[in-house]
Amino acid sequence: MAENQFPVVPISIPDHSLHLQLVSNALNNTINGKLNSTGSVTLRASQTTTTLTDERIGGNSVILFMPTTANANSTKSSLYVSARADKTATLTHASSGNTDQTFGYVVVGWLRKYPKKIYI
Repeated sequence: MAENQFPVVPISIPDHSLHLQLVSNALNNTINGKLNSTGSVTLRASQTTTTLTDERIGGNSVILFMPTTANANSTKSSLYVSARADKTATLTHASSGNTDQTFGYVVVGWLRKYPKKIYI
């Protein structure tokens, strides 16, 4: 699971000035391409599936991959997402004994479920 690189903004907090500052910072980061939607995954060696676990994945998410090693680059044509569910995806790929088939990924399109308690 990838860790967030940028602060998450709560829906609301009692200090409205601070909340506005946090929202502005998050929006400016987004405009500059700094998103909390990236991670890294290494395919399992000598297997044909790898489970990707990430809280941002949902049943309708789109997951994009970028090979970050030479062995990942040689595997990229066989890599696809064969199943998606809340917080997990199954990656199907060719079997290879290489242990460094590492990809960067981006998850797009899943709305996080917000807590019921809203501060006003």
